[in-house]
Amino acid sequence: MKNNKNRKQRKPLHQTRENASTAQTDFVYGNYAVEEALEQERGNKLFIQEELSGRRIDHLKNLAKDKKVPIQWVPKNKLDDLSDNGVHQGVVLGVTPYKYWGLEDLLKKVKNGDAPFLLVLDEIEDPHNFGSILRTADAGGVDGVIVPKHRASGITSVVSKASTGAVEYMPIARVTNLSQTLSTLKEAGFWIFGTDVAGTNYTKWNAAGAVALIIGNEGKGVSAGLKKQVDEMLTIPMTGHVQSLNAGVAAGILIYEAFRQRGFSQ
Repeated sequence: MKNNKNRKQRKPLHQTRENASTAQTDFVYGNYAVEEALEQERGNKLFIQEELSGRRIDHLKNLAKDKKVPIQWVPKNKLDDLSDNGVHQGVVLGVTPYKYWGLEDLLKKVKNGDAPFLLVLDEIEDPHNFGSILRTADAGGVDGVIVPKHRASGITSVVSKASTGAVEYMPIARVTNLSQTLSTLKEAGFWIFGTDVAGTNYTKWNAAGAVALIIGNEGKGVSAGLKKQVDEMLTIPMTGHVQSLNAGVAAGILIYEAFRQRGFSQ
């Protein structure tokens, strides 16, 4: 379901960051991921399943022609190979690799707003979780995402598909040291919040101002070192036998609590 009311207007990222090298090719697949990558002018070749037709295919063909992206009709097994047997819906797009933001550039961009909201992902390893979080972040008013270079999922075709193309609009910075990054954020005036089984009930969270929210690893949660730098830990009350929520679900609950408090739901 799409709802553009009070939605933040995001500039196409190809206008605000350096172009990635065109010598390499990655692939995205699925209708929405392919459409958004074409819109962002990252496509270099569109592969469509032979004899596939319909309004959606016509739209992608016309978009590719408008962006001067060549089209090749191929058998389904070719698309299976290109997408590593993903659910490609009959379309795969060769794209230039995703160009991550530098932390300094990301901070310059978000500080142009009154109350920037950043998401810090602490070693999220599952690309489906990563993609789902990016989709929710784009919908819920997050201004940018920070991820570590090591022991975490990067931007892949699976992430792009799971995000339904949100990866093309969400500024993502990749850093070598999250602890140093949190120090930099504090110096820039951000309040740092983490998630844990013990902490302040998230409904009592004051999400106003410049906020950076840490979402921890699927199994370990927020790392012990980062917890020492957190201004306040937040918890989501639970009943039952499980001790934690899926990282993507927890991120969604907290993002939309901030969304509600920050006035976007009016």
